[in-house]
Amino acid sequence: MTAPGTYLDHCASSPLRPEARIAMTAAFELTGNPSSVHADGRAARALLEAARAQVAVLAGAPLAGVTFTSGGTEANVLALRSALAAGARRLLISAIEHDCIRETALASGVDVVQIPVSREGVVDLDALDGAIAAQPMSAGPVFVALMAANNETGVIQPTREAAERVRAAGGWLHVDAVQSAGRRPSGLEALGADSLALSAHKLGGPQGIGALVAGPRTRIVRDLPGGGQEHGRRAGTQNLIGAAGFGAAAQASVIRRDLRAGRDEAATAMVRAGAIVIGAGAERLDDVLCIAAPDFASELQVMGLDLAGVRVSAGAACSSGKVQASHVLGAMGLGDLAGCAIRLSGGWSTTAEDWRTAAAAWIDLYTRLASRRRPVAA
Repeated sequence: MTAPGTYLDHCASSPLRPEARIAMTAAFELTGNPSSVHADGRAARALLEAARAQVAVLAGAPLAGVTFTSGGTEANVLALRSALAAGARRLLISAIEHDCIRETALASGVDVVQIPVSREGVVDLDALDGAIAAQPMSAGPVFVALMAANNETGVIQPTREAAERVRAAGGWLHVDAVQSAGRRPSGLEALGADSLALSAHKLGGPQGIGALVAGPRTRIVRDLPGGGQEHGRRAGTQNLIGAAGFGAAAQASVIRRDLRAGRDEAATAMVRAGAIVIGAGAERLDDVLCIAAPDFASELQVMGLDLAGVRVSAGAACSSGKVQASHVLGAMGLGDLAGCAIRLSGGWSTTAEDWRTAAAAWIDLYTRLASRRRPVAA
């Protein structure tokens, strides 16, 4: 059950869509293993492939290009491992990539180049040009990882422009589309990607399932040995119930609502009270708002809003409950302000009233803090 209150943490996990819940409930009635050849197995296989088709439509990919995984993290890691298997000995990643990309790259044993970003959080394409030009022959094919939209700021990255540079070098562009999918067009062609990662629970599907989507220029390695599931790329009985929910959520998310007005109204009110919008000068996801206020620690904002019934987060939701300064905001050169930022993120179920409630709660919290710090007249 969801606790009562205003939920603005969709970038961490979006509430389950009704369509996904219905699809999963129906899937519970199926007994067969999708790999079995009898009638029950064939029924399970049909449902699995129907879900794959729904995800493929969202990703603008052929059915054979969709590999179900345990989530976005596994999809990203599988892409990097596939690039290494293809001979990449130098990985180019943006300085604001998700930790699953950063840590996998840094632990790979090959050279890693982190491409800087502007103060607005947009990757420096000139720096990317330089890194590609400096690629030695011994480093193998060029591999670039660039997220579609940042998970902390919502800033949209120029993936199509990056793709032109990568393609000219005969390389591979992998895009983490976990946050952009369901919010804006995020298929292979729309992003210019050779492969992309998706996660069901970010767009109203269940937790514990995602997909690596590969285009014709990529070859995904067999990461888990065993049976021949997922076109031989990932062994193990598939998560049929999760896939059913993922497919239904993917289909529902093709139709997007405009939530920008509510977000912008909240931002205007909060800025008037003293907040700073991170990435304000860049194109951002319509329903993501990252704000900061000097000397107002992130954890105090998160806890204060939670007590007021408003659920938000500080940075990524993948740090075991720890609130710490973000490497993303650090890469943007925000200094101490990086420890004073929070993220409010809407989604399919968010209303304009949710944004108004959150803004009012934050303004009240910040005003009370400011009043305590105001010097007392002699």
